[in-house]
Amino acid sequence: MSTRALITSALPYITGDIHIGHLVEHVQTNVYVRFRRMIGDEIAYLCADDVHGTGTMITARKQGVSEADLIARLGKAHVEDLAAFDVVFDRYGSTDVAANREVVYGIWRNLRAAGHVAEREVTQLFDPEAGCFLADRFVKGTCPVCGATDQYGDSCDRCSATYAPTDLKDARSTLTGAIPELRTAKHYFVKLEELRPVIEAWVDGQGHLHPDTARWVRNTFLVAGQPLREWDVSRPAPYFGFEIPDAPGNYFYVWLDAPCGYLATAIDWCAANGSDLATWWPRQDQPGSTQAQPETAQPGTAQPEIHHFIGKDIVYFHTLFWPATLHAGGWRLPSRVHVHGFLTVNGEKMSKSKGTFVNARTYLDAGLDPAHLRYFLASKLNGTADDFDLSLAEFEAKVNSDVVGKVVNLASRTARFVPTLVAAYPDDGGLFAAGAQAGADIARDYAATDFASAIRRIMALADRANEYVERAAPWALKKDPARAAELAQVCTVALNLFRQLAVYLAPVLPRLADQAGQLLGAPITRWDDAQRPVTGNPIGPFGRLTDRVDPAKLAKMIELSLPKEAPAPAAPAAAAPASTPAAAPAEPVAATIAYDDFAKIDLRVARIVTAEEVPKAKKILKLTCDLGSLGQRTIFAGIKAGYPEPAKLANRLIVVCANLAPRQMSFGLSEGMALAAGGTQPQELFLLAPDAGAQPGQRVM
Repeated sequence: MSTRALITSALPYITGDIHIGHLVEHVQTNVYVRFRRMIGDEIAYLCADDVHGTGTMITARKQGVSEADLIARLGKAHVEDLAAFDVVFDRYGSTDVAANREVVYGIWRNLRAAGHVAEREVTQLFDPEAGCFLADRFVKGTCPVCGATDQYGDSCDRCSATYAPTDLKDARSTLTGAIPELRTAKHYFVKLEELRPVIEAWVDGQGHLHPDTARWVRNTFLVAGQPLREWDVSRPAPYFGFEIPDAPGNYFYVWLDAPCGYLATAIDWCAANGSDLATWWPRQDQPGSTQAQPETAQPGTAQPEIHHFIGKDIVYFHTLFWPATLHAGGWRLPSRVHVHGFLTVNGEKMSKSKGTFVNARTYLDAGLDPAHLRYFLASKLNGTADDFDLSLAEFEAKVNSDVVGKVVNLASRTARFVPTLVAAYPDDGGLFAAGAQAGADIARDYAATDFASAIRRIMALADRANEYVERAAPWALKKDPARAAELAQVCTVALNLFRQLAVYLAPVLPRLADQAGQLLGAPITRWDDAQRPVTGNPIGPFGRLTDRVDPAKLAKMIELSLPKEAPAPAAPAAAAPASTPAAAPAEPVAATIAYDDFAKIDLRVARIVTAEEVPKAKKILKLTCDLGSLGQRTIFAGIKAGYPEPAKLANRLIVVCANLAPRQMSFGLSEGMALAAGGTQPQELFLLAPDAGAQPGQRVM
């Protein structure tokens, strides 16, 4: 029996762009969701924008639009940015919906009826320029505990201390930069200490938190003899949010209604799909939903699971307030809250001034592959709240080595050599069977959200597969027609090992899995696709599966992320020196093509082994070219006029088109094309060459 699970990521705040810090969490959630679906579980994958609060109100005011228009526009951008990284939800909603209002009102009524609400006057920070009270996240200053600067008004990133925003030193409004004033207004509080038994039972419940996180919550917040501080759940007008029904002029604080957006989105998704909410998010009085000890559904049972993925900066809200809130509303508490650590870039906190605070859209605009970032982040996520670093040098090296050099390389070195897979899977020395056996361990890693361990196991399989290809040397077999059957067997093994790796990487690299399925005519949809080899199928056209990470594009990403300055006045154009050669005559540009058309061309570095004249040919030279692991190719090139002494071309590096269909000519078979620039005269021919250091077989990008 499959398990049913409702899975969410933390709600992005509406006025901020999706950045690479967000992507840590959304990629983590998405990998887990894709894995669960591959093993046959039924998943509802939900998220929403967190839209209430002072920030939305002020931003809409500055832009001269309504809050609703702002939410619609920025929410659409969030969905598009996440989708570009293959993060697509079953429903992506908003906290400003009727379902959320009803959830919040129901919780409030229950809190009131149970006597868990207190009222008193509060002195709070007020922005005199914006004309509003400031939420915790709209105040920054110096931590009163450790002295760290540039900290928000609720907690410190450096020492994890929590405090009131009035405790900050040198406080400033993040909305206007003004020095906040102290003003007094009535506020409403939840007596959190009265709900402590529920919170402690959930924190201590088996599997609800990683043991390290549970220990931290216990030692930081649930300290014996220290009562929990009352939770301020209201804000006076002006404020964008849900007005408190029995306290006109007061609004629910965003951290009361934001997590309720998980439940509200589930309600709206069920309504839109004709599904019963009770089968996804039961109430406490439904079977298996005891209040004292919330149950965690186990695989193979009919009980639904509820999973939240969050960053460690909001553990406080999700492990204290959220369980208390759900309990008050009579809802099932979460099965698991997964917590990840902070992301640094090049060893430091993300910085706008250094260009390392990178938005998702900026990454894409720099021309970088979203699959590469998915892979790198997954390789670092180990199921704990440990911080980790996005070193751009490591990013380039890891992706180029693992994805390109180990996985894609298996297909690129074999897929063009034979038209079909052999009918019976050959003896591979137990490689495929060993890979199939490793699937159980890899699955356990994915289930535990230890993606780093899963990827280490997968790369170990990739190493063994590449060792097999190196020993078998299909590029050498291809040169001997008598060994065609052996070549087909080697390619069948290599391509099946490639597909097996693609199955195991499918949660992380879904596009690669789709490409592998198309190449071998066997779509990858389930985890057990890795248990059986594919035989007898025709091999589809081999296209470019991925490119290497280009350091120039990484530099462009940083450049695009730097603060924009006013452009300097343009300097007067200098006159060209008299000795400057005349420009080549303008030649009309060919018809525009799509990038996908250009991407079909596979350009490679080649070393000319020999160059010789072709008898009776006036324009043609015969080039024997070494393409590294792709073997040697014979290329007939019409460059004789530019190179009258062909022997001098030996050992030169050139660029060739390696995937051009072979062409039978009167003097032999040409297996590619050498690239050259040409002028108006026959002798004006110049072979294109890479810089020194390039190696035969390397891809030109």
